[in-house]
Amino acid sequence: MTGEHHDRDRIRTVLVDDHALLREGLRALLERQDGIAVVGEAGTYEAALAEVAHTRPDVVVVDLKLSVGTDYAGMRLIEELRRSVPTCAVLVLTTFLDDDLVVRAVRAGARGYVVKDVDTTELVRAIRALAAGGSAFDPRSSTIVMKAMAGERTTSDELTDREREIIQLLAHGMSNGQIGARLYIAESTVKFHIRNLIRKLGVTKRTDAVYVATKRGLI
Repeated sequence: MTGEHHDRDRIRTVLVDDHALLREGLRALLERQDGIAVVGEAGTYEAALAEVAHTRPDVVVVDLKLSVGTDYAGMRLIEELRRSVPTCAVLVLTTFLDDDLVVRAVRAGARGYVVKDVDTTELVRAIRALAAGGSAFDPRSSTIVMKAMAGERTTSDELTDREREIIQLLAHGMSNGQIGARLYIAESTVKFHIRNLIRKLGVTKRTDAVYVATKRGLI
């Protein structure tokens, strides 16, 4: 059996991320799994289109951010792949869990959405699910999608007044101690509020919380 025919018996996967080291790590991880073949990778929107056209994969694993800046080239890629290669399924693998991004990705054509802190088992399960014609979402993104479908408000709209004050001060570069002094509250209380607003905004770092809050007009 030739290598090409052997690949056809497995889930042909293309990795799209602007960080070469991450792609290398993902490739090594996935190629240890039975039934999955990484047939290509790319770091830009243009390179991804060319790679997918050449390899015709079953699943494309895409990060939403493919360059420095605020442009989500991965979103454009999802839309173009749905139009030009409808036979392949797109799985978003990203650090961003902003409600708008999850919903936009699904509407653009993504069949799955997981964050990069997902464990290996869940990532492999997601790829297999998409290859079988299904969908795959981690628990947080699944909740966002279900709420959006039900027309409910999402948690990022539910910051308390105190949390809004704190995110605004974070945006000005203040430390926990400085925020506590400004608001006349203990630093431990500041940390508590920051943990809560980070959770509500669906991110893992305070810098990402500021970015998402700015994008959603909360600052």
